Amino acid sequence: MIGADMNSFLSHLECAWCGETYEANQLWNLCPACGKPLLARYDLDAARSIFTRTAVQSRSPNLWRYAEMLPVQDPAFRISLGEGYTPLVKLNRLGAALGLKHLYAKDESFNPTGSFKARGLAMAVSRAAELGAKAVAIPTAGNAGSAMAAYAARIGLPAYIYAPQDVPAPFIAEMRALGAEVTLVEGLITDCARYVRQGVEEGRWFDVSTLKEPYRVEGKKTMGYELAEHFDGSLPDIIIYPTGGGTGIIGMWKAFGEMEQLGWIDSQRPRMISVQSTGCAPIVRAYEQGVEFAEPWQNARTIADGLRVPAAVGDFLILRAVRESGGTALAVEDEDTLLALTEIGSQEGLFVAPEAAATFVALKTLVERGDIQADERVVLFLTGTGLKYTHLINGPAH
Repeated sequence: MIGADMNSFLSHLECAWCGETYEANQLWNLCPACGKPLLARYDLDAARSIFTRTAVQSRSPNLWRYAEMLPVQDPAFRISLGEGYTPLVKLNRLGAALGLKHLYAKDESFNPTGSFKARGLAMAVSRAAELGAKAVAIPTAGNAGSAMAAYAARIGLPAYIYAPQDVPAPFIAEMRALGAEVTLVEGLITDCARYVRQGVEEGRWFDVSTLKEPYRVEGKKTMGYELAEHFDGSLPDIIIYPTGGGTGIIGMWKAFGEMEQLGWIDSQRPRMISVQSTGCAPIVRAYEQGVEFAEPWQNARTIADGLRVPAAVGDFLILRAVRESGGTALAVEDEDTLLALTEIGSQEGLFVAPEAAATFVALKTLVERGDIQADERVVLFLTGTGLKYTHLINGPAH
């Protein structure tokens, strides 16, 4: 049992757009009033004297060390496969080549199923099970489906996954090995989402799609808490993050606000850099246009499957975090991403997914533009392992 002595301070749910509030202890998807994402809120005043950085330091090195600021009430439902508390790696050689003194990578490949998706799905599946869901479903580009399958198997819930036909074979094998029923769909992740939505309407399962329930973002926000621990109560100057659905940016931005109120950090915030592919860049386009919502991207194409998200339900929250932080959004070419993948590997010994490699391409662009200074602390989020993308390096297997 994980964190049996740590009680959650969850108080209610609040719509991120219209502000309507809801009882937390029942299953919700999007806000019934306006159809936008719901966010978990906590009694931060009550938690301040209990949930301190000092209290957390001696706890197990996984995301449940932050249980007071996570939504699961009953410790019996805190499913764990060892997710979270991933290493912060100093990138000495790549940093030196760019003239940067403090370049780091948050290596999320250490998570179960090899990606940061484990954080969000551990939380979403745990909470769905606690609130009585009988089955869970998800549309996926790969890693999210694998993570959901793992946690559903761990707690004994049937798992249903819809994925585009061109998802790399290792993902399909992994999801099926983990007991999920996998359906391949002609089209993109948005086409897969329609099948999941239809099943919800028929009462077949609970939808744990990105930001279509309140708790995946709670798992992802733990990356923000970990950064505060890594940097001993401060935060880096710049975070560079690959953005599909954007839950990680939204979650960390939420965590920073919570941590300030809890007394963990001061009001300083990192500049949040959202990275997309030129073949699918709805957030970048919306950022450049100065609008609050991103129009769906037509004919989305990129080798980075996790970035091939034509429409993000949390678009306004991603854009809000980027703008409020003084950050930016930029798109990178697939060709440059492939080169970066091998550069990171050959220079630092890290075999990363293409989504992760895209952050390094963005970093080089920002350095060339003079947007990053030599002594600033920069963190690249390496969101997953490259082991499921070997076809990009070696070509198809024979």
